[in-house]
Amino acid sequence: MEHLFIEWLKEYGYIVLFAWSILEGELGLVMAGIMSHTGNMLLPVALIIGALGGFVGDQIYFYIGRFNKKYIHNKLRSQRRKFAIAHLLLKKYGWPLIFVQRYMYGMRTVIPMAIGLTKYSSRDFAIINFVSAVFWATMTIIPAFYFGEELLKVLAWIKSHWYFAIPLVIAIIGSISFIFNRIEKNLLEKRNDRQTR
Repeated sequence: MEHLFIEWLKEYGYIVLFAWSILEGELGLVMAGIMSHTGNMLLPVALIIGALGGFVGDQIYFYIGRFNKKYIHNKLRSQRRKFAIAHLLLKKYGWPLIFVQRYMYGMRTVIPMAIGLTKYSSRDFAIINFVSAVFWATMTIIPAFYFGEELLKVLAWIKSHWYFAIPLVIAIIGSISFIFNRIEKNLLEKRNDRQTR
């Protein structure tokens, strides 16, 4: 099964990379870096496809916000807090938020949708989004390419020590989620304090 999965990745790796970059991406980019290291992908092609996938994904989310208000209002019911945070951050930081939102856990899809709801220029968004996508792909794939051997050793360790690795990954993800939830809560509390004054 594992052998078939690896062969499938080798054959369809660029398609997987593009689709994965549209949806979220970091793990897909790391995979592309490792596969470029092993010679199963061409590094320049992986960089281009990873950047294009990231760019296309955020453009889709932006235009969902711009033209599909009904979907957004339905999503607001479950993601009301994140949309409020996104609007606060956009108001406070402006265009740099577009550049860094890829690295914000749990906000990758919400922020482009929230920006789409505003009157922010679609042309300006596209330009900043493109530069951000190129930077994001480059800064993730290239280190994975150069440290491919070390990453392969880590993956081999994870495979043989999965009973340690799984709790560790859960703890890391839980910690990141907790930190970002605290940040979101603090931002909303500050906004509520300003409104009550």
